[in-house]
Amino acid sequence: MTLELFLRYLHFISIFVIVGTLVSEFVFVKPTLKREDIKYLSQIDGVYGLAALSLVTAGLTLWLGGFGKPSEFYSYNWIFLTKLGCFSAIGILSIYPTVFFLRQRKGNPTEVVTVPNAIFWCIRLELILLVIIPLLAGLMSRGVGYFGTA
Repeated sequence: MTLELFLRYLHFISIFVIVGTLVSEFVFVKPTLKREDIKYLSQIDGVYGLAALSLVTAGLTLWLGGFGKPSEFYSYNWIFLTKLGCFSAIGILSIYPTVFFLRQRKGNPTEVVTVPNAIFWCIRLELILLVIIPLLAGLMSRGVGYFGTA
């Protein structure tokens, strides 16, 4: 019970950190940025990555570790699988901004760098998918989408 509670807490806190860091990236990214600002964004992106890693670790442990509902409840639910797909798409979309921030953070701190338009679109799409996930989670928690034999 204590481990399950810790995992659920870690899962929720990770979600909040992901939302906060992604919104921060959305707010701070401008068409042109100084390298010192990009360095700051890469640190925010690092926290985002750590939160995503802890979310996946806690989530997989809850799903496959036998805590709470049986794993079949999740494995045979198309809404849960859609939620996983959305989260995976968010992860894939985050690769390009992460690589850009890491490559551009070094150099003269006052040098101005033009941010590609694709960075803005990646972050926007991540936020859109992130807004959909709680709806899917709410539906899934009610048993909607289960297609297994019960």
